[in-house]
Amino acid sequence: MVRNEWICGEYLRSRSSLLFEAIAEHVWITVLSVTIGLLLALPLALLARRYRRLEWFVVGTTTALYTIPSLALFSLLLPLTGFTAITVVVGLVLYSLTILVRNVLEGLRSVPADVRESAVGMGYGSTRLLFGVELPLALPSVLAGLRIATVSTVALTTVGAIIDVGGLGNLLLEAVNTQFRPQVLVASVLCVALAVAFDLLLVALQRVLTPWTRTRTAS
Repeated sequence: MVRNEWICGEYLRSRSSLLFEAIAEHVWITVLSVTIGLLLALPLALLARRYRRLEWFVVGTTTALYTIPSLALFSLLLPLTGFTAITVVVGLVLYSLTILVRNVLEGLRSVPADVRESAVGMGYGSTRLLFGVELPLALPSVLAGLRIATVSTVALTTVGAIIDVGGLGNLLLEAVNTQFRPQVLVASVLCVALAVAFDLLLVALQRVLTPWTRTRTAS
């Protein structure tokens, strides 16, 4: 019987604690980066919508950042943030802004003008209009961007292995250097599984938060 060099049950049993630690690090880096990215994307999108002259700068800058290779970006951040998790998180936040700013902006612009006018006619102020009408109606676009940004961040987190803060990327880099095939396979499969799990979770969240989209689709 031919032995498969990529599969090793003993590795899973003996290194389970290491795998769980890597998964936990990968998850918290992803969640933290995307959360900060979303919190920054909202005011940036609002500025771009209100001041059209700023739109080209905000959208152009975030797009330009995404064109920088991840290895180069992390390396450029090292003199400022050092060999710490901050370097990875800052880099991932910058990458997420490209997707999130565009989707928040598009979501806000998709709100029908007559809906805004009706809300204003009912006495809605700018803050209440934003949080009570515009953002809820923009949610489908925002959550679609959040899904893309999250899956992308799961993949890019592995690059943090160059400074030993890459979650499952650390295992991948170590396994490639030692040519230990089972670890390469397990870490790769876990990365894919994490991306799928995050995506399914966000799909479920979108269904809960935007029930009107299901009704519209069904009709």
